[in-house]
Amino acid sequence: MNVEQRNRLISFVLAIIIIALGYYLYRSIVDPYQEVIDREQMTERVRYQMQNVRDALIMYERRTDSFPPTEGGLDTLVQFIKTDSLMVQQADSLFKPMDPSKKFIADSLIYSPRPPHSKFNYTLNDTLRPRIYLLEDPDTEDRIGSLENTTELNQASWN
Repeated sequence: MNVEQRNRLISFVLAIIIIALGYYLYRSIVDPYQEVIDREQMTERVRYQMQNVRDALIMYERRTDSFPPTEGGLDTLVQFIKTDSLMVQQADSLFKPMDPSKKFIADSLIYSPRPPHSKFNYTLNDTLRPRIYLLEDPDTEDRIGSLENTTELNQASWN
């Protein structure tokens, strides 16, 4: 092998190494950024879902003059959405999923879209007037309402 062939071979190998390292550098910058974007989008979907639950709780309270009890409250809410004639007619338009290609499913309303799809925590404080509730995402610090402060009724923690 003469010097010219050796230089071509070394240049070719170095070009492949440069391309591979450039790709590795690109992935090391883009992948963490994409994870941050995915996490932010998931947080937005969870908050949107919690707002839908809040809206359903408000409608439940307007129709029955009370919030669902703590024990089985979210299941009671789903039953209300499935059986109340007004809610059955308007549920698709009131509780639209963020993804327009998906259809509203009442049973999924009380579950977080974030894996492992935990059920939201709901607690009613019926010792105060007006009655207040706390709706929490078990996987984050996000919450709607308060158990102590009546001025936080229906208020989201992220606003």
